[in-house]
Amino acid sequence: MSVQIAVMDDWQDVARGVVDWSVLDAVGQVHFLHDYPADTATMVERLQGFEVICVMRERSTFDKALLQGLPSLKLLVTGGMRNAAIDIPAAKALGIQVCGTDSYKHAAPELTWALIMACTRNLLAEANSLRAGGWQIGLGGDLHGKTLAILGLGSIGQKVARFGQVFGMRVIAWSENLTPQRAAESGVTWVSKRELFEQADILTIHVVLSERSRGLVDAQALGWMKPTARLVNTARGPIVDEQALVQALSSGRLAGAALDVYAEEPLPADHPLRSLPNVLATPHIGYVSEQNYRQFYQQMIEDIQAWANGTPVRSLG
Repeated sequence: MSVQIAVMDDWQDVARGVVDWSVLDAVGQVHFLHDYPADTATMVERLQGFEVICVMRERSTFDKALLQGLPSLKLLVTGGMRNAAIDIPAAKALGIQVCGTDSYKHAAPELTWALIMACTRNLLAEANSLRAGGWQIGLGGDLHGKTLAILGLGSIGQKVARFGQVFGMRVIAWSENLTPQRAAESGVTWVSKRELFEQADILTIHVVLSERSRGLVDAQALGWMKPTARLVNTARGPIVDEQALVQALSSGRLAGAALDVYAEEPLPADHPLRSLPNVLATPHIGYVSEQNYRQFYQQMIEDIQAWANGTPVRSLG
């Protein structure tokens, strides 16, 4: 019997054209689903009957309740090799194989730098003024000689640090695990957590979301920042206390923010981050690049073929 395969979370309706899915004809039938996440009962109804489900990163939560409601499910494939939205122990207990993919390592750092430059030079307001028939409306900021503060100097943080160095910025970093020696290896100055926030002209977040990092950027940390500073987050929304950030931005306590990630995604239509004038907000597009999607979907296909042959690859958990 033909295996039923769901490629879900295809919000932009692009999955079909990025790679050649016809190579899976020998395994089964591929279906593309474009719906946003919903409650468990709706998700169960939507995904009933699929033996293989491909998910895009952490867009949809596959908790124990959902997994238990999908008795046909045999293989769950995610973009990336880490997905906090999948209960991997529950999947394992239910006999569901979970596999991942590699990712293109440049997409998120490139978007981070685009956001840093755009918010510093006030590009959105200036472009909108021109489009509306106007002309110059303000003064852009500068990067050369300013301090770039990086929260988390992993693979993405290191790339962003190099961009900052090329732009002539002073680059500092802190995270709970970062040592002065490891920072120095990247040509970056290690500072304490408080110094990181106090000295930042631009503070950019690149730590992994965990129980330890959840709410790490809280009201106290935001209070340490200069009123002229800007916060950039392309990591995960819950690392920042969103309410405290909204308060700091709306009171002018913080000059601005450039955000690609939020506590709830898609961001609710009436959320203040959609309308605050000092916020440049994008809809979690840090990993949404042609090369990254091609790599995700190509390797999802490989994962499905390997599983169908009884030799799963890139297993998680």
